[in-house]
Amino acid sequence: MARDDRSPYLRFMNPQLTSLERAFELARSGACANLDEVRKRLKAEGYAGQQIEGPSLTRQIRELCRAANQERRA
Repeated sequence: MARDDRSPYLRFMNPQLTSLERAFELARSGACANLDEVRKRLKAEGYAGQQIEGPSLTRQIRELCRAANQERRA
């Protein structure tokens, strides 16, 4: 039997979501503490992270991560 080296996140990839939509989901969920974690998680799930660029977009994702993590701590 061949060993499966794929990330366990691949099974959760939703082909109907774009990378950008998934990035916002991850940021809002509190599953990622910051933008770097969002990018790593996207890559692990099989999404392309190239869409996650630009000052406005990255600021929005950072703010969502920060707010979600503050809610989790409260």
